Amino acid sequence: MAKVVKAEMDLSTEEKIKEAASKVFTKKGYGNARTRDIAEEAGINLALLNYYFRSKEKLFEVIMAERIQKLFGILTPILNDSDTTLQEKFVKITESYIDMLNEHPDLPIFVLSEIRNDPERFADRIQAKTHLTKSVFVKQLQEKGTEIHPFHFLMNLLGMIIFPFVGKPILQTVTGGEENYLALMEQRKKLIPEWLNMMLAKA
Repeated sequence: MAKVVKAEMDLSTEEKIKEAASKVFTKKGYGNARTRDIAEEAGINLALLNYYFRSKEKLFEVIMAERIQKLFGILTPILNDSDTTLQEKFVKITESYIDMLNEHPDLPIFVLSEIRNDPERFADRIQAKTHLTKSVFVKQLQEKGTEIHPFHFLMNLLGMIIFPFVGKPILQTVTGGEENYLALMEQRKKLIPEWLNMMLAKA
């Protein structure tokens, strides 16, 4: 029984540290964040943080791996699903991403900071060339005979989904609060696939 309780406490403390670190890294960036800042945010002492994560670099690596998995783990299976049409992929990606980002609204800022700081390393992490350029999604677009580069569709799709979350603080103020903002995000689940289908029809 004692071992079970300790395991649960360890998990709780570890998750608390990772959550605090995510907030500090997002706010200050990796370079300016200090382990002491993270410990204070988590409400623990520095020695305990060092017990779970030996260094700031190790903690950042763990968090970044988890955040990348959340942000791109949805995308790859859908892009490579040979049993769905382009239109079905538009809908699945849009709905899945908006639902996930509503739960983790700070995720895009955190990941985008890593893209800006080290784009090549980030591309290697997500195996971008393999997962994107050789995906079923790209092949389906090429089979349509469109002269528009397939990446325009992908960039538009991700841009229309992710930007509203990057700009959430401003958009939430302009739209009149959290409830109105979330209502707009729900509407985008229907609108974004429609906009992409219009683009595809004119290509």
